Order: sequence, then C-alpha cells, then structure tokens
Amino acid sequence: MQAFAEAKYRIRSVSPRSSVTTSQGLVLSALEPLPEIGDELIVVPGMPYRATERIDPKVIRWLRRAYDAGAAIASVCTGAFPLGDAGLLDGRCCTTHWSRFGELARRFPRTRVLTDRLFVIDGPIVTSAGIASGIDMALALIEQRRGPIVAAEVAREMVVYIRRDGAQEQSSVYLDYRTHLHPGIHRVQDEIVRDPSRKLSIDELADAAAMSRRNLTRLFRKTTGISIKDYVTQVRLERARALLHDPALSVEAVAQRCGFGSARHLRRLWETAHGTSRLRAGV
Repeated sequence: MQAFAEAKYRIRSVSPRSSVTTSQGLVLSALEPLPEIGDELIVVPGMPYRATERIDPKVIRWLRRAYDAGAAIASVCTGAFPLGDAGLLDGRCCTTHWSRFGELARRFPRTRVLTDRLFVIDGPIVTSAGIASGIDMALALIEQRRGPIVAAEVAREMVVYIRRDGAQEQSSVYLDYRTHLHPGIHRVQDEIVRDPSRKLSIDELADAAAMSRRNLTRLFRKTTGISIKDYVTQVRLERARALLHDPALSVEAVAQRCGFGSARHLRRLWETAHGTSRLRAGV
C-alpha cells in the first residue's frame, strides 16, 4: 500500500465485512463494501493458508466480475488462492509463497506454478511470492503504468532496492543502476536524468552528492558498476530512443535534445550500444 501511495494511486480498502482482524491481531476497520470495478487494479493480500480454504463466495464472484470488466488483478503470497478459486489462474503462470507451491498446483491443476520468481506477470494477472516480494511486484506494476523514473523515486523514498523478477528483461537505464541505497549517488543520478542534454561538470555533480570529486568518481562506480560518463551516455541513449518515436523530429534534432551535439555522434554511440548505426525507436 505504501508503494502505491508514494506513486499517488488512489487507494481503497474493500471487503465484504466492515472490519477484519489480521493474523497478527491488528484490526482493520471502516472498510468499504466490494465496489463495482472497471479497469482498476485489485491487489489481494496474503493470509494464513487455512483462510484460503474458506474464502467468502462473494469475494470469488466479485473477483471474477472485476476481471471480466477489465480490471488487472494482483496477489501477494497466498492471495493467489482466491484468484485460483475465481478461475483466474487457469492456463496461466503464477507463483506464491515457497511453502505453498504444492498446494497451489494441487488445487489448481490447470495453472503452471513457477518456483523461482519474485513475481509473475501473465497478462492482467500478477502473482508474487512471499510477503516482501509484494513490494517488488508493486514497483514493477508502478514501472509498467507510471514509468521507470516514478518507480525509482518510490523505491528511493521507501529505502528499498529495485529487484526485478528473474525472467524480466533488464532494459531501463533509469532502474538498472538503482540497485543501491546510497543517497548521494541517487542525487547525482537524479541530476543527470532530470535533463540529459545538460553538460554537467564533475564539480556540479560532486556538489549534488555532497562529496569530493575523487570520492564521487570512486563511489559511483562502486555502487552502480559503471562510470559517470558511461551512465550519462546510457541515459542520453535511452532518451534518444524515446524521442525517435516522434516523426516530427529529425535525427539531428534528437541528437541536440539529448546532448550528443550531432547526429553523427549519436549514430556512433548508438552503433556501439546496439550493434547498428540504423537508429530505431524499438531497439
């Protein structure tokens, strides 16, 4: 819930009952009744396994109607079982807590339970493993719907690592080098991403990081795995890829907006990164 709140989602807590006592003894009260759902996102929380064997039929019918109405539905941990009862896992890949793989496969034989994933996205149905992986799933959904920069900002605010699923392509420079918790390096990355066309000096970046030039250079490579110069280049190439979708922009204009100086310079770096000098938005 915190991840979605940081991303400015409107959150509603709904249930067939006005209050629910969690397995830890915390009472959730003033819950809204199950609403009619359109294309919203529903997240089903985890619960003790015994509770999955007596889910209120109203909830199962509601999940099915929501899916038919176009809602995306996600689950955390054993929250996958109500999805299975609603028939939403049939023919899909999914996951749950490691201790319940067998039960999920037994109760829903038409699904394929994956045992080596933090979360599994299969069309509009998303399932996650243990409790903490619900945060990883939430960040992936935020990235999918709001973009990688927003996902990175949420992860930084919550002081968590960006952890992608094992089968998920590592394709966003905005996230791929954010798997660290160093606040100074995050600030430097923010400065670079904010406007990739700017010619930022090492002194300006060191000021943003509140450290010396030498320490910044060393720590940036240590925390991200690449140099500042290479990171700037990758951010600019990512920006160029997005701008190449605009048919009104020439390659020269894209190069200027991304800080490359010329189309020739852009093509040279593009070829180094992608193995071709032909600029394509879909690379």
